Amino acid sequence: MSDEIEEGVESRGIGKYRDQIVSGPIIRTLIWLGLPPLINHIVMMVYHVADALWLSMYSDYVVSVPRQTWPVVMLFQAVLNALTAASLSIISQYVGAKSYREASASASKFFTLAFILGGIFSTTFYMLRGFIFTSIVSVPPEIFDDVMKYSGIIAVDVFLNYISFIYVTILQSVGDTRRPAIVNVIAVSANVALDPFLVLGIGPFPRLGVVGASVTDVMGKLISITGLTYILRKSYPDLKVKFTSNIDFNWVKLVLRIGVPVLALGLTNSFAFVFQLRLVNAFGVVVATAYSIGFVIMDIVDGALWGFVGANSIMVGQNLGAGNFSRAREVAYKSALLVFSVILLGSLILYPIRSDLIVVFTDDPQVFAETDSFLKTLLPTLSFFGLFMIGMSTGRGSGHTLIPTLIGIVRLWGIRILLGYILAFNFMMGSYGIWLALSLSNVIGGSLSIAWIKYGSWTKAVVGKY
Repeated sequence: MSDEIEEGVESRGIGKYRDQIVSGPIIRTLIWLGLPPLINHIVMMVYHVADALWLSMYSDYVVSVPRQTWPVVMLFQAVLNALTAASLSIISQYVGAKSYREASASASKFFTLAFILGGIFSTTFYMLRGFIFTSIVSVPPEIFDDVMKYSGIIAVDVFLNYISFIYVTILQSVGDTRRPAIVNVIAVSANVALDPFLVLGIGPFPRLGVVGASVTDVMGKLISITGLTYILRKSYPDLKVKFTSNIDFNWVKLVLRIGVPVLALGLTNSFAFVFQLRLVNAFGVVVATAYSIGFVIMDIVDGALWGFVGANSIMVGQNLGAGNFSRAREVAYKSALLVFSVILLGSLILYPIRSDLIVVFTDDPQVFAETDSFLKTLLPTLSFFGLFMIGMSTGRGSGHTLIPTLIGIVRLWGIRILLGYILAFNFMMGSYGIWLALSLSNVIGGSLSIAWIKYGSWTKAVVGKY
């Protein structure tokens, strides 16, 4: 009777992608799962590039405001990263094992935690942002007021992100990457369409600058949550995602086992990025602006990364749940090869035309020269960052997150922060010392990650112990 119930649940939706994921051709399945989020990320990339363009037209230096805020937002979303990692690992492995009722129950527990914690961290960010941007980040005075305005509205976005990301992760865990991507494309397209009107004050709209950019972000997130809620209720009636008080100790223990290393990495990442930003800001608004423009341009290259790392996690998780241990390792190998190759190709295309892209965002010769130095140093190593992210996604899909977390901590604190400080100040290399440390962190982090994928003992499912 129990098997019949599980088969009925499978026919209604939760397990309809399972067979392809656990037995289909690996590269084809990676592309099938990764292409929708890849397209979604390309649209997101177009939005961020357009957003930077409108902001650069509004003011020479205000383009750096979102990048000043982003590391701090990461800090308040570190718990969300841990929740989504645990959610993807647990739910995907339950689906791989055909334990659909447990997958559905876990989805409601993750949603409940995300809603509560999102509200707490959103409020905390809003209340502490003045202290953070004054005393910790040390935002350049030329853009401080804009950072405060922008972050005040983005505090709402922090809460909405907790809801949106957990919905997306639940859907991706069952293998549905297409429809969440479609919803997000629609939401981001609305952002792209509204952005110039609210930032620059076109037509009857007020000229809001960074406030306009942050308002469109919140509007897009509301559209996304509405669409994702509709998909869950209509297409997966057996996935009853709702508030629940049935959060037992064993489940919490499993979530903590998977999520605490990811949380530790998220917190250390966020603090590292905050301190890295402080290092950058120590050289003034020109270097801070170049740092922001450089990352906007590099987003064009690493678009493939954000589609295929999620596909790798899904396939690793479901294959481990199904007992396909050697196939899970093969998935990680081929994911690493695919991502490395695609990002390397993108870097080779972008490197010779970087100057043409920089002038789109600035006509300031100092900012141009600094951005060019940034890109010349980082672009050749970006494919190694792809290997590092595949290592992270393999850890999240398998539930074995400790070693990737330790690699991430060494990469950020040992190389980006400590070595960056030494090169910039002790060796008097200035901002180039920071750019060089960023590049070395990509190469070392990627090399260590691919070694762990090859030799690490991560090919063991975690849900069987729950």
